[in-house]
Amino acid sequence: MKYTAVTFTSSSLEDWQKDLLIAELAEIGFDTFEDNPTGFDAYIPAANLDIQALETVLLQEVQGYDLNYEVKDIEEQNWNKLWESNFNPILVDDTCYVRATFHEDKPQYPYQIIIDPKMSFGTGHHQTTSMMLSFILDNNFEGKRVLDMGCGTGILAILAAKRGATELLAVDYDPICVESVRENAQLNHCEQIKEKLGSKEAIEGVQVDTVLANINRNILLDQLATYADCLPAGGELYLSGFYDGEDLEILKQKAESVGFQYNDKKTLDNWCAAKFTKAQ
Repeated sequence: MKYTAVTFTSSSLEDWQKDLLIAELAEIGFDTFEDNPTGFDAYIPAANLDIQALETVLLQEVQGYDLNYEVKDIEEQNWNKLWESNFNPILVDDTCYVRATFHEDKPQYPYQIIIDPKMSFGTGHHQTTSMMLSFILDNNFEGKRVLDMGCGTGILAILAAKRGATELLAVDYDPICVESVRENAQLNHCEQIKEKLGSKEAIEGVQVDTVLANINRNILLDQLATYADCLPAGGELYLSGFYDGEDLEILKQKAESVGFQYNDKKTLDNWCAAKFTKAQ
């Protein structure tokens, strides 16, 4: 597959601004990101590059700092192989070990997740995924029906299954992610995970006990009412993909307006994950 690289350079871009911009770029089709000495590089299949969409993102997100970009077509290469070379195992709460098929087995940990890395999000390396894994470790999933929205590699659904969930639906709008979930569920012997392509329209009429949604603030705001429809009184909702502070407050207000009560949060490097319960 032929890819296009967009190199972003800035003398004043802070880490939190870069993370927010990357999240928005992912929404318009960019799927791989690498730091460079003056900013970062973003990669997208050449056929999917929409300069107008890119300019719209920059107009919305780039406020108060300088940012320049350069577009360059690059030679075809084995992108999965390159991506795999940068994928290292991680350990969450000294309990959950996440590794690829080519890493050493470490059965001493209670939960071991094997992820076959592709160019899709959700390997556990990002702060939001790590915090969501931690929430799953902290809470009871035994016998639960679980919905994983914006599932990426399916890592959250896999840990929920290993924690005792009996029915799991993993949903993503990206076909690469849906394929990745199918493969990773098989790798981890989680036959109870079903995958589905789509967004909130894909879960109309779905009834579960727990919703996991690690996406971004704007999509969460748009989908919160749909999550509420999927849950019974007492059902649990775990959210991430946003920052602590203003983002959390906005989400709390919206969640409360559709019947949720705020319970708890985790924070890591200004990123936030939060737990809500559907009101009785």
